[in-house]
Amino acid sequence: MAPRRRAPRPRFAFPHALYPIVDAAPGRDVLALTDAVLGAGVAFLQLRAKDTPTAALVELARAVKARADRAGARLIINDRTDVARLIGAAGVHLGQDDLPPTAARAMLGPEAVIGFSTHNADQLDAALRDGGMDYLAFGPIFATVNKRDPDPVQGLAALAVARARCPLPLVAIGGIDGATLADVLASGADAAAVIGAINSAADPHAATRALLAAAHGA
Repeated sequence: MAPRRRAPRPRFAFPHALYPIVDAAPGRDVLALTDAVLGAGVAFLQLRAKDTPTAALVELARAVKARADRAGARLIINDRTDVARLIGAAGVHLGQDDLPPTAARAMLGPEAVIGFSTHNADQLDAALRDGGMDYLAFGPIFATVNKRDPDPVQGLAALAVARARCPLPLVAIGGIDGATLADVLASGADAAAVIGAINSAADPHAATRALLAAAHGA
């Protein structure tokens, strides 16, 4: 029997099918990367800075948000509801070990965009029962090197099952690049979150433009 689910929050939709994540890896110029991504025409992006101390993260997030504001884009902060609230970000993206979405909603208010990561069908069903989020992430779809201890690869078939179970906007994540983006969207994802194919590209601006074009054409 399918689990009981709270009514979805239908107001949110991804502005396009590419969801870039700017990752503050050691030695990376995050602001230059942000400029490259925004310059490609992105309207919605996430800042991920898992190893950045709080004071430095606040400073970085403010600088990234200023760039996003000038470009007319919305910024989502990874994990840190407190930082999202402090800098006035559009919202937060939470993991399984972070603040529950309902608690983040209480902190950020009804207009904030709240995303939540799930890594299998059971987690997805539990998230839908608990509520509080605007969209769900599902993955990793493919093998990824951007997480220290990645969850098991789910694949496109599991993504299609997740799509059938999920009434909320669904973003796929994990190892997605230009060669797999169309298949991910064809399997039911509303958007594809991309880290490595942008952050590790020789030309992040060109890589983002190419991914946006592929997303629009899928």
